[in-house]
Amino acid sequence: MATDEIAQLQQQIMEKTARLRELQAGLAGIEVRNYAFETLSSPVTLRDLFAGKDKLLLIHNMGQACRYCTLWGDGLNPFISHLESVMAVAMVSKDSPDTQRRFANSRGWRIRMASHRGGEYMAEQVAAEGMGNMPGAVVYELAGGKILRKASTWFGPGDLYCSQWHFLGLAGIGLDEWTPQYGYWQRPESMEDGGENLPD
Repeated sequence: MATDEIAQLQQQIMEKTARLRELQAGLAGIEVRNYAFETLSSPVTLRDLFAGKDKLLLIHNMGQACRYCTLWGDGLNPFISHLESVMAVAMVSKDSPDTQRRFANSRGWRIRMASHRGGEYMAEQVAAEGMGNMPGAVVYELAGGKILRKASTWFGPGDLYCSQWHFLGLAGIGLDEWTPQYGYWQRPESMEDGGENLPD
């Protein structure tokens, strides 16, 4: 029966995910340099983003022009305080610091933001083969005065890091049947307030 196969697959996914965590925890890490970023208040370095902790989760966001990256940011936001109890968390993109902050405020994001301006950090740490600006995340660690790049991942439809895909799949909605939007308000046929100055 299909339900039996589904139960078996769910168990296998849990086991493989546990194995993935073990492998990620055992990575030695690769030393990287202390990249420079910009924030609204001042220039900062990769080391500064650790904010006194020895681990840093750095989210690679494509910027406010990407609806998918906005979805991941929306999903991550409620967990920031939980994640920050054990490591520093920040988000970087090529957008300017003021654009980042305006957009983060419009979404209610509490995450710290920094801009790489599409420079060396993006080229060396974010780019993937065939794609110069790849969304995802990387964990950096401070060890012996060095900054080590540890585990990293990419973000994309169906991945492990956005619960939306799994609930859509539970409902039988395919990855090609739904695209995230910035908002879901739909104009009523008639407006009780007169309807002046409605957004497009």
